[in-house]
Amino acid sequence: MGAGPAVLVTGAAGYVGRLCVAALAQRRDELSALVALDWVETDRADRLDGVVYEQGDICDPDLKDLFREQGIDTVVHLASIVRAPKGAPADLAYRVDVLGTENILEACEAVDAKRLIVTSSGAAYGYHPDNPTWLDEQDPLRGNDEFEYSKHKRLVEEMLAKWRKERPELRQVVFRPGTIVGENVHSPVTDLFEKPVMLGILGSDSPFVFIWDQDLVACLVDAVFSDKVGVYNQAGDGALTPREIAKMLDKPYVPLPATLAKSILWLLKSLGVTENGPERVKFLRYRPVLSNRRLKEEYGYIPKLTSREAFELYARARGLLGTA
Repeated sequence: MGAGPAVLVTGAAGYVGRLCVAALAQRRDELSALVALDWVETDRADRLDGVVYEQGDICDPDLKDLFREQGIDTVVHLASIVRAPKGAPADLAYRVDVLGTENILEACEAVDAKRLIVTSSGAAYGYHPDNPTWLDEQDPLRGNDEFEYSKHKRLVEEMLAKWRKERPELRQVVFRPGTIVGENVHSPVTDLFEKPVMLGILGSDSPFVFIWDQDLVACLVDAVFSDKVGVYNQAGDGALTPREIAKMLDKPYVPLPATLAKSILWLLKSLGVTENGPERVKFLRYRPVLSNRRLKEEYGYIPKLTSREAFELYARARGLLGTA
């Protein structure tokens, strides 16, 4: 047990959460506490030495009691709902993403915590035809109301900005990652790459930016031990268009007219085949493309893998990489 920060990681049983807890556990002797919190219980066989595992709801008003018991002064807030499980309450994502973050902030205030590190998302910028070619952290956050995840990230960031202004003593680091990829990642976005064909929208070649999961975690761990503050996009250098991805995966690239794509999605959603409606076309057509300039020049972290290299690592691990 060290004399350093007392760290709480929320969403600790999630994909990034597990990686983050494992990375922090490697430096356990530099921490005075390391607490992994999630609403699902971590199996005994998966628990790491020196880590306190807690099962709980981040919306619980008594969460501050856990903060006091463990002397928490630093929070790595990763809890979020990207895709709610079937049968989940309709407000689950809002409750976890928005109300949960509000409760975390209030718990931090109750114990005079000094540091909050949050993963937001490039989705907070929204999917709009007038997005800049490369989005900078100074660009407005316009997360679309029709995309639940994008909207919630916008609302969370608005809340965080208000707290930064009114309570600067809680020093914040906010990361906005692009599409996260790694050897074992599985997400709604990576689902697109595992289909028989790569779909696109005719007349739009909106590219993807990728961040290697290990680069993301390295930033989180660095933020725990440093005194850096600010908001930073997370992406490897460069970007990949859907056409380029299709070629790498040796799959057909099928660009559909926007009106046709909307009609197909409307029909499929009405038949219960998919949860994605016509609004999904904006996601394919106007993806936010993140500049990593500030991450490199101001935060001081240079991603180890480019967008292409990170995607290749993911695709190779999933057995998707083509011969082209």
